[in-house]
Amino acid sequence: MPDLYQELIKLADSEMYPLHMPGHKRNLESTPMKGAFRCDITEIDGFDNLHDESGIILDAENRANELYGSDKTYFLVNGSTSGVLSAVSAALNEGETILAARGSHKSFYNAVYLRHLKVKYLPYYIDYVYGIPDSYSLEDVVPNITDDIRAVFITSPTYEGKCSDIEKIAKACHERNIPLIVDAAHGAHLGFVGAKTYSDEEYDCLPKNAIQMGADIVIHSVHKTLPSMTQTALLHVQGNLIDRGRLKRFLRIYQTSSPSYVLMSSIDLCIKEMRENGNKYVDRLLELRNRIQNDTRKCRFLKVLGKSAIDDASKVVIYVVNGTMTGQSLYDILREEYNLQLEMAGDKYALAIISGWDTDEGINRLISAVLEIDARLARESDNKFNNDKLNMTLETDENDTCSRVEYALPQVAVSLGEAWDSDTEIVCLVNAEGRVSAEFINLYPPGIPLIAPGEVFSGKIIHEIRHYLDQGMNVQGLADICTDDRNQGMEYRKGFICVRQK
Repeated sequence: MPDLYQELIKLADSEMYPLHMPGHKRNLESTPMKGAFRCDITEIDGFDNLHDESGIILDAENRANELYGSDKTYFLVNGSTSGVLSAVSAALNEGETILAARGSHKSFYNAVYLRHLKVKYLPYYIDYVYGIPDSYSLEDVVPNITDDIRAVFITSPTYEGKCSDIEKIAKACHERNIPLIVDAAHGAHLGFVGAKTYSDEEYDCLPKNAIQMGADIVIHSVHKTLPSMTQTALLHVQGNLIDRGRLKRFLRIYQTSSPSYVLMSSIDLCIKEMRENGNKYVDRLLELRNRIQNDTRKCRFLKVLGKSAIDDASKVVIYVVNGTMTGQSLYDILREEYNLQLEMAGDKYALAIISGWDTDEGINRLISAVLEIDARLARESDNKFNNDKLNMTLETDENDTCSRVEYALPQVAVSLGEAWDSDTEIVCLVNAEGRVSAEFINLYPPGIPLIAPGEVFSGKIIHEIRHYLDQGMNVQGLADICTDDRNQGMEYRKGFICVRQK
């Protein structure tokens, strides 16, 4: 079978002159993006078409499918976003009800809006010690599959690396003849197996892939943890609960009609790399993860959560013990003082993503930074607290076991679509109690809604949003307007929100 990238190189080296799009005409002098432009083409003879693949692109998709083991795999060049939109749209008719995790990506909510769906939420569990959204078991899901549910949507692994029991949940869904959609955007690397052995206290494997565990549709962002370009993803489908023709129709709707061959060849090369060296990737990832875990084990104030708390070895959650600083402060210090750009900050932690392609130098810098910051916090605390009392408190944090509590979701006044399409007005956040939100407000990343359109602002939600603003965290969805009211303070200059008109 021809390799997509090699075919692009053959074309670039040939005498074929491009009297077609794109406008750079593969001219290496057109911009500094020489390498990418050399292989950037449109749908021309001999290069197939992503939306009606029958040749070179179909071959590449089949190679990906062979690697992951589903019934059919599709390339996505509009990211996992287009995969989620297509999956949800194909699985349900307009107006039907989907059971979903609250911690779903915003693309899920966009699909709900576009298809006028009703949403029933699974209980939203939070690890109250670490402040991390928890995963789902069979017992969490089954009581919520009522007769009106037409599909179940779960994110696994989560942004922080927690995995749900997809195998049992999929079986329960299939017993009720409804499909399970898994947003596994962060899990394209799962399911691969290494060759080395590790101690009981170390990460010794990666969790199974959602495809292996029977989900009907699985969406993977290959760019998040594998060597592929940003915006590249895969959609896998298996079983007989999803209409393939309908799914393909929505893939055509939600993806560009001018798909990038550079991105598609990047996916194909990524698949080739994992076919040939996937076990080496896993061994390298586990080696790096265990090095971080072992070398920071004696830290008193910064704790890297281990395998009993975080399932996915690629996610390094650095928890700040006893609230000695915020997660955002830790994130900022690592970036500004150590030139380490982490993925995101939570209220109590900062999150780094590592892969099998990280360098020793980069990982060692992270370890050194964590050790130095922990030592700094220790020196500061010794001047403020009684050491015996502090050590007793810290000792209780040595156990990674999750202590989950259900997070109370806001009251729903009207549907998401009705609120989003309604007449709106802008009000100050502090005056919003009792009003109906007309916009999503969330921390990004990961983008889990603090409140969604159609839900009612409570005093608790307002307090939570103001707390995140005080911490300097990235709160999205607030109305960016200026105010002349000096009494509100500059920190709340963006503390205005869009609500449904009364």
